[in-house]
Amino acid sequence: MHSDRDIVERRLRRVLDERIRPAVHALSVPLDVGIWQVPGEPVPVAEGLAADYRPTGAGAHWGPAWTTSWFRLSGRVPEEWAGRRIEAVVDLGFDPSEPGFSAEGLVYRPDGTAVKALNPRNAWLPVTEQAAGDEEFICYVEAAANPLVMHSGPEDHSYAITPLGGRAPWLDEPGASGGEPLYRLRRLDLAVFDAEVYELVHDMEVLDQLMRELPEQSPRRWQILRSLSNALDAVDLQDIGGTATAARAILAPALAPPAASGEHRVSAIGHAHIDTAWLWPLRETVRKVARTVSNVTQLMDEHPEFRFVMSQAQQLAWLKEHRPEVYERAQEKAKTGQFVPTGSLWVEPDTNITGGEALARQFIHGKRFYLEEFGVETEDMWLPDTFGYNAAMPQLMKLAGVRWFLTQKISWNTTNKFPHHTFWWEGIDGTRIFSHFPPVDTYNSDLSGAEVAHSVRNFQDKAGANRSLAPFGYGDGGGGPTREMLARAERLADLEGAARVSIEKPGDFFAKALEEYPDAPVWVGELYLEFHRGTLTSQIETKQGNRRSEHLLREAELWAATAALRTGAEYPYEALDRLWKTVLLHQFHDILPGTSIAWVHREAEETYRQIAAELHELIASAQTALAGPAGADGSEVVFNAAPHARGGAAALGGAVRTRREPATVVPVAENGGHVLDNGLVRIVVDERGLVTSAYDIDADREALPPGGVANLLQLHQDFPNQWDAWDVDAFYRNTVTDLTDAESVTVVDGAVKVVRAFGASRVEQTLSLAPGARRLDVDTVMDWHETEKMLKAAFPLDVRAGHSTAQVPFGHVERPTHTNTSWDAAKFEVCAHRFLHVGERDWGAAVVNDSTYGHDVTRDVREDGGTTTTVRLSLARAPRFPDPDTDQGTHRLRYALVIGADVEDAIREGYHLNLPERTVPGSAEVAPLVSVDSPAVVVETVKLADDRSGDVVVRLYEAHGGRATALLTPGFRIASATATDLLERPRAADEPSCAVVEGGVRLRLRPFQILTVRLVPERG
Repeated sequence: MHSDRDIVERRLRRVLDERIRPAVHALSVPLDVGIWQVPGEPVPVAEGLAADYRPTGAGAHWGPAWTTSWFRLSGRVPEEWAGRRIEAVVDLGFDPSEPGFSAEGLVYRPDGTAVKALNPRNAWLPVTEQAAGDEEFICYVEAAANPLVMHSGPEDHSYAITPLGGRAPWLDEPGASGGEPLYRLRRLDLAVFDAEVYELVHDMEVLDQLMRELPEQSPRRWQILRSLSNALDAVDLQDIGGTATAARAILAPALAPPAASGEHRVSAIGHAHIDTAWLWPLRETVRKVARTVSNVTQLMDEHPEFRFVMSQAQQLAWLKEHRPEVYERAQEKAKTGQFVPTGSLWVEPDTNITGGEALARQFIHGKRFYLEEFGVETEDMWLPDTFGYNAAMPQLMKLAGVRWFLTQKISWNTTNKFPHHTFWWEGIDGTRIFSHFPPVDTYNSDLSGAEVAHSVRNFQDKAGANRSLAPFGYGDGGGGPTREMLARAERLADLEGAARVSIEKPGDFFAKALEEYPDAPVWVGELYLEFHRGTLTSQIETKQGNRRSEHLLREAELWAATAALRTGAEYPYEALDRLWKTVLLHQFHDILPGTSIAWVHREAEETYRQIAAELHELIASAQTALAGPAGADGSEVVFNAAPHARGGAAALGGAVRTRREPATVVPVAENGGHVLDNGLVRIVVDERGLVTSAYDIDADREALPPGGVANLLQLHQDFPNQWDAWDVDAFYRNTVTDLTDAESVTVVDGAVKVVRAFGASRVEQTLSLAPGARRLDVDTVMDWHETEKMLKAAFPLDVRAGHSTAQVPFGHVERPTHTNTSWDAAKFEVCAHRFLHVGERDWGAAVVNDSTYGHDVTRDVREDGGTTTTVRLSLARAPRFPDPDTDQGTHRLRYALVIGADVEDAIREGYHLNLPERTVPGSAEVAPLVSVDSPAVVVETVKLADDRSGDVVVRLYEAHGGRATALLTPGFRIASATATDLLERPRAADEPSCAVVEGGVRLRLRPFQILTVRLVPERG
C-alpha cells in the first residue's frame, strides 16, 4: 500500500476545523442585541442591568480601550427545537489566539446572578438542557474592551508599541486611545448544541493529536490513521449531524485499547493562572477572578469529576468583597472537593525581591484566609510563574506547615536545563521540601496530545519515578479549564499509546509522588532563573516603595507594641493588617519586578505614598507616647529600630540626647580633589568626583586596586532579545561608557557633592563619611531620561574573593565569582537585598544599599599578580515595554561602601542604612521591649500576637551561618515563652530552640534558623 499519511492528516485538519467543529452549533437563529457603553469605570451589576440600551448587532464596532460595554441579549427558542439542548454562541470579536488577553465578558441572568464568562476560546452559554419550545431567553453581558497589548508566549515578543519611541495608546488609562473602538461583534446566536457532533470532534481531535506524537514506525500510528480516514469517509459534509454517529462507531475501536500498565501517569490539575496585575490594572483582575470562578463552578455542575485549584487568597478576598454570590458558589464547590484552595500565600509573589518578614506574612495571611473562609489547612506552595526562588523558602514553607512546592518557570532557563522534575529542595538552613517542576513546561496546558507527549519525553526522573503533574486551563489573563479540555482528559484516561491522565488534587499527586520517589535527588540553594534578570532593577519607584514599606511596617509594629505594653496605648491591629495586605498585594510577581503596564506602576507608587504617610503617623504616635514630655534642656529621644545598637541607643530602643548639630567629617582639599578622614578610613575624591582611594587606616590597607576608581557610574546599551522590562542579556556588557566627566565637584554641608550630566540625564551625588563610621555614604539624586540603557555603579576592590556573599531573606548566600561552569556564568546578574560582601580570609568590603537589588560581581587578575574583584549595583534601566516611560524622571537612592568589613559588619550596616534613627522631643529612655545578647541572632520582628491576646511575638534568626546560643531578655515580666509556627501556633513539644530560664529565654539556633517566640506577659 502506498503511503497517504500526509494527505489524510491534511484532510483531517481541514474537515475538522472548517466543517465538523462549526456543526456543533450549526442550527441557529440570531439574538436581538442592545448595547450600553459605561461612561467611566466599571459600574455595579444593578446599574448595568437597569441601563438604557440602544439596538446593535453583529458587525457593529464597540469598546474603546479599557472601557466597559453592557450587552442585552434576547430571543425566543423556536418551537421546532423542543427537546434539544440549547446554547447561545456569543463572539464579541475575540482574537482566538489569545484567551484572557483581549476582550472578555461575564454573563448575568436578569436577576443579576452570574452565569459564566465569555473569552476567545469559551464563547458559549447554557440556555436550557431540554427546550420546551417558544421559550424566551434573556441575559446581559458585562464586556471589557481590554486591549491586546502583547502576543503571549516565550518565543513571541510582538508588542503593541511602535519603533523608535512611539507607543500604543492603550498602554495607559482609559481615554488615551481617543475613543476608537477595538472590537467588532461577530456572532450572537441562539443555537442547538449537537452533542454527537461535539463528541465526534473530540474523538477525532484526541486520536489525531496522539497519532502525530507516535513514531512513524509505530503500528498504532498507522492504525489510527486508517480509522480516521475511514471516519472521514463516513461523514457527509452536507449532513454532519446525521452521520456523526456512524463516524464515531468507526473510531470507537481506536479509542478502546487501554494504555500499557507502565505508561507515565499525568495528574491533571485544573488551574487558571490569573496575574494579579500585568497587562491590565488591579481593577480588571477583580473582574477576571469573577469571570474565571463563574466559569469553573458552572463547569463543575456538569462535570462532577472536575477539580480546580485557586492559589491566591487575595483574589478570593476580592471575590468575597465584590461578588459575594460568586464567592458563595466557590465555597459550595469547596465543600464537594471540586474547588480546591491552594498555594498558602496571599498572592503569588516575587521571591527574589520580597523581604523575609514579608514572605512570612504572605504565608500567614494566605493560610489564615483559607483556614477561616474554607476550613482548609493548605499544605502546598504553588508558584508556577515567579522569576526565581530564594534559598530561604524551604524553611519558611516548613514553618508555615507547607509540605509541597510546585514551580514551572525554571523551564525558561536560557543556558542550563534544570536536571530534575521531582526533587527535594534544600534551603540555606538545611530544611528540605518535596518539590515538583511539571515537565509539561507550561502552567496553561490545554491537555493536548502534544503537551501530554512532551511531559513523557521531557520527564527527567524516569529512572526513579513515573508520575508528573500538568496544570491545565487558560491562564495569565485567567479563564481556566474548558469543557473541551475535560473531553480530552476523559479520552486520555486510559488510551493505548498515551500517558494515563487523571484529574485530581495537588495533594493527591504529591502524596503519590512522594510514596513512589522518597529518595528523589536534592537541589541545594536558590532556584536561580537564567532569564528575566532585569526584573531586579526595572521600575525603581515600585521597588523603593516596597523596601521602604517593609521597613516602616517593622518600625510601626515595634514601637506600637512597645507603647502598648509600656503606656497602655491602643495597638493598631486593623490598620496594620490592612497595610500589610496592601504591601503583600503589590509584591505580586508582575508588580514588584516592574513588568506591568504604566497604569499598574503609577497606581502602585501612589499606594506606597499613602502607605508611608499612614505608617509615619502610626510610628510618630507610638514614639510620642514613649518619649514623654520634652525636657527644659531641649532633650530628645533617638529611636533605633535596627537590631544593632548605634549612637548610644540600644537595638530596638531609644536613648535621650541633648539636642545638638549632627557631627560630620569635613573634607580637606588636596591636589584638586578632597579627602574625607575620620581616623578609621581615609577617602580620596579626585577633581572628577571619582573615589581614587579608600584606605583602611587600622588595617593599613588600600581597598581599591592600583589605578582603580570607585563609585564609577557606567552606562550600558540595554536592548535584550525579548521581554524588555524582564530581561538583561549578557551582551549588554559589550558596550560601556564610563561617566568620568563632572559638571562640578564641590564641598556642601560637610560632604563632597558631584554633579554629572550625560545624554538627557543628570546625576547629583553627595559623598559623606560620618565620625566613627567605616562607611562611605553615597546619596544619589538621579534625573533619568535615557532609553534602552542601564546605569551601574562600580566598586573595584583589591580583593581576591572566591565568592560573593549576598543578603537574602533571613540569611545570605555565597555565589562563585568565577565562571568555571555554565551554571556559574549564567549568574551574571544576581539579587542581593541590603548588602553584598566580598573578602579574603581576614579582610573584606561590602556594598550596602537602601533600594537596589540587581548586582554583578566580576574578577580579574592584574599584571602585578593581584586580583581585582568588582562589585556593581544596577541603579536604573530604561526598557520600553510594557511601560515606555519606565523610570523616566527623578529618583533618590542611597548606597555605601563599607571598608574593612566582614559579613557581620555588612549585616549591621545594611540594617542601619535602611532603618535610620528617628528623633522625637522627649525625656524618657525607652528600654527595648526585647533584647538578645548574641550578635549572630538578629531580631527581625517584634509585634503583638494576631489573636489580640496581648502576647508579644518575636521573630528572629541566626544571621551568620553558624550555630548560636543566645539569651532573649524581655523588657517585661513573662509567664511563659513558646516557640511557634508562622501562624503563632505552638510547635512540637520537643522543640529544643526555646526554653525559659532565669532572666529570660534561652535560644539555641542552627545556621540560618528562623525562630518565632511567643511571650506571654504576666498579667494582674
